[in-house]
Amino acid sequence: MSAIHSSQLAFLAAHAPFNRMEPAHLLWMLERMKLAYYARGDVIVSPEQGTAEHFLVIKQGMVQGEQNVADASVADTWLELSEGECFPLGALLANRPVASVYRAGKDTFCYELPVADFHTLLEMSLPFRDFCTRRIANLLEHSKQVIQAQYTQSGAEQQSLTSPLSAIIRRAPVTCAPQTSVREVLQQMHESRIGSMVAVDDAGRPLGILTLPDVLVRIALPQIDLAQPVIGVMTKQLSTLPPQALAHEAALMMAKQGLRHVLVVDNGRLVGLVSEKDLFAMQRVGFRQIGSAIRHAQLLEELQQAAADTRSMAHNMMAQGVAAEQLTQFISTFNDLLTARVIELECTASEFCTTQLADRLCWMALGSEGRFEQTLSTDQDNALIFTVPDGMTEDQLRGQLLPIAKRINDTLALCGFPLCRGNVMASNPQWCLSLEDWKRTFSNWITNGTPEALLHASIFFDFRALYGAHALAEELRLWLVRVASDNTRFLHQMAENAMRLRPPLGVVRDFVVGKEHMLDLKLNGITPFVDGARIFSLAAGVTHTSTIQRLRASAAMMKVHPNEIEAWIDAFLFIQVLRLRHHDEQKTRGVSDDALDNLIDPERLNELDRRILKEAFRQARKLQARLALEYHL
Repeated sequence: MSAIHSSQLAFLAAHAPFNRMEPAHLLWMLERMKLAYYARGDVIVSPEQGTAEHFLVIKQGMVQGEQNVADASVADTWLELSEGECFPLGALLANRPVASVYRAGKDTFCYELPVADFHTLLEMSLPFRDFCTRRIANLLEHSKQVIQAQYTQSGAEQQSLTSPLSAIIRRAPVTCAPQTSVREVLQQMHESRIGSMVAVDDAGRPLGILTLPDVLVRIALPQIDLAQPVIGVMTKQLSTLPPQALAHEAALMMAKQGLRHVLVVDNGRLVGLVSEKDLFAMQRVGFRQIGSAIRHAQLLEELQQAAADTRSMAHNMMAQGVAAEQLTQFISTFNDLLTARVIELECTASEFCTTQLADRLCWMALGSEGRFEQTLSTDQDNALIFTVPDGMTEDQLRGQLLPIAKRINDTLALCGFPLCRGNVMASNPQWCLSLEDWKRTFSNWITNGTPEALLHASIFFDFRALYGAHALAEELRLWLVRVASDNTRFLHQMAENAMRLRPPLGVVRDFVVGKEHMLDLKLNGITPFVDGARIFSLAAGVTHTSTIQRLRASAAMMKVHPNEIEAWIDAFLFIQVLRLRHHDEQKTRGVSDDALDNLIDPERLNELDRRILKEAFRQARKLQARLALEYHL
């Protein structure tokens, strides 16, 4: 290029990663680039050309990637690149030919940088190298910064839940010897203005903890002898985490166990104490408070308030930039606690449930709740599994359970979890079955492979125990994994069914939109990843239910490179972020729980989010291509 024009710099500066590169590096790159023209239909780069020789940036036009070299057509297009996008990064980094044909979808101009200069630029520019080696992860980090900026006004500055506990510890722990008297410990707590005391041995290992609530219950009310050793009134079942554990892990532990403090222990030695106040001082509602409110709730109004507080907590966490994986885990955890409390209250009200079925009944979560992937828009998908006590028949037991299950389903609906339109709920006699009946039902679906059976499998095979006799669900899971992994015909049918739902990438436009120019982020975005992960996990004998765990645990047996798996997971999580943001915005506008949807207009997304969404859909296509290869589809 004979001259560097400001318009060329402005063009590059409008697109990632060039918008984060130093101007000197941009100029260096432009000086070595040439502008090439390709007419519509021209092959820009293909596997037959050998090792990739140029890094290309689309200046004008559109480039399509095609899987089938011999018969290129619209149906074969799996990738569509537009102005500002670059390719072929994987081939350049690996010093290999491209895996697909890149063809001009219309008259196209590309900036081309020789491969030697590409590698030099990788060493010169950190933002450029970071983008090229971690493409979708890099884009997601950029998007995360944008999201945090959008939520700054609604969420005050808060402690980051992604921080390690070592960064949160405010002071060295105040400790005592186990034989120190109760009076001395109370005096020291008063003088130090602390709410807890930990007893440690000579090696610094924690032995017990005394908190202010303990003082009332264990010391003041019983009026014990204050001269006795404090270890006698301390809590000795301690909850500990290592310093490298993240704050969100401590928050989950507090929520689940109703704790106010978590001990930070390194190689057995106490190094710090993290309190709920440390983690959530800036939050309107703390995690332990919500968990405690749920566990002690007696009235419907209390449960409804806890559900509302959970949604408020989710908004605050989005303001902090908490990752989608952690956020959906939090939402699912609190939904689990609320569901369990509703079940407890109904079982307590039913003498039949509490006296005869303590070890014979299990409430199972299905669908997104079974996968720990709930957002703010989720209806009920649940079922019951039981064993029959002596002296009863299955029908008799089912007759006793169904009215209780109906009350549980109705209460959950009043708490913001709409009844399932397909009636996939424990109050449906069809889904209130004994362990042996569940095995027969699953076996029938696996053997027949009808469209209805495949649909049911996509819902019910994501089950997990939520309340009651977990061993029943665990036995059913182990049985299912063993039977399904041996039935290649059924797995092939599931893969074939999953391939019918294609990611909505367009050839002429960025996206294929449906009614009113909307995309369904759940049906067309999340489902391809969920379906693929389910099939991989069944084939590999993996017992996990979450999509992310299934993908990671199945990678080795399916011979998929970890980097490819992580790209799929990043794409899946970004779509989850969009869903969470969409639901949060709908709730802010006053949309009711049963009216929340997953429909977005891609034209209303900012340029960065549109670009990442395109990349996420491409990753879904790559996953499906792997599925097609595995099952010869």
